[in-house]
Amino acid sequence: MSLPKVLVTDVIRSAHQGDSHGGVHLVDLESGEATQVLDWNDDTIDWSGRGGDRGLRGIAFHNDHVVIAASNEIFVFDQQFKVVASYANSYLSHAHEIAIEGDRLYVTSTKFNSILVLDLAKGAFVDGYHVREGDMQVKDKRGRVQVVRAMGGVRFDPNGQAPVPPRDVHHVNSVWRHKGKTFLGGVRMEAIMHSGSSEPVGRLLPLAPTPRWTHNARPYLEGVIYNATEGHAIVFADKNGKPRVSLAIPTPDPAELDNTDLPKDFARSGFGRGLIATEQGIVIGGASPSTVTAYKLMSQEVLAQVRLTRDVRNTPHGLEIWPYG
Repeated sequence: MSLPKVLVTDVIRSAHQGDSHGGVHLVDLESGEATQVLDWNDDTIDWSGRGGDRGLRGIAFHNDHVVIAASNEIFVFDQQFKVVASYANSYLSHAHEIAIEGDRLYVTSTKFNSILVLDLAKGAFVDGYHVREGDMQVKDKRGRVQVVRAMGGVRFDPNGQAPVPPRDVHHVNSVWRHKGKTFLGGVRMEAIMHSGSSEPVGRLLPLAPTPRWTHNARPYLEGVIYNATEGHAIVFADKNGKPRVSLAIPTPDPAELDNTDLPKDFARSGFGRGLIATEQGIVIGGASPSTVTAYKLMSQEVLAQVRLTRDVRNTPHGLEIWPYG
């Protein structure tokens, strides 16, 4: 079984102005070779906090181009990683993961508890959904209206004035499109939530429970899969939340690493983020210091592992199979 090339973005936590604070790497899991294809250094970002505006985040592919989210802007690159387009929005801040369906790119705007929709064909943001908890009117099986406390997606115009406060409540960090539905997950969400229809308007429904400090949550096979970052594992679980397989995230010996004296809330070894899960049962995950590990899901066998650096500040973010040969 041959393993693919994967594209990895990373964030260098606690980097200072003038330093590189992230980049993009092409990793050949079969040969073990890795090449940095883009070094990201933007002096205009907010340098406060552990991750803040640093680095590059989610990855998608569209019409032979590479789409990558920075904290507050979407960049479109050619295959040589030259910028061909970029899109900013006043409601885009602390972007994390992205998902694409057709020409539409779904972007997590974590600081605004929102999902923004960018139409790549039109080159414009066309929709926004603010994720919130509140009292909602729903109909029961008999058609009677009841008021319940629920999580919902409130639609707004991302190009106009909308009552969307810049407050990170749920830390919505993952979005996935599957069979016409939108799936959401986050650090302070206790379930993978999904829209009951093709767009996340109105009440969001739970698909499966997840622990807090979850990244990359999505449906997979007959269950769900996610990075249980606090639990140091990639977990494949059923829709009742019962783990079926737990893949250990690598945590190397501190003696092998650099910059291990930083506070753990700023950078730590073994922080799991970035996830690929194929229909053939191959799971590929990222962990700090920037390391990519490929597993065979059901046997839990480690098939390959490539470490890009010894510096614990380097944390993977986006992770996708490279589709261009």
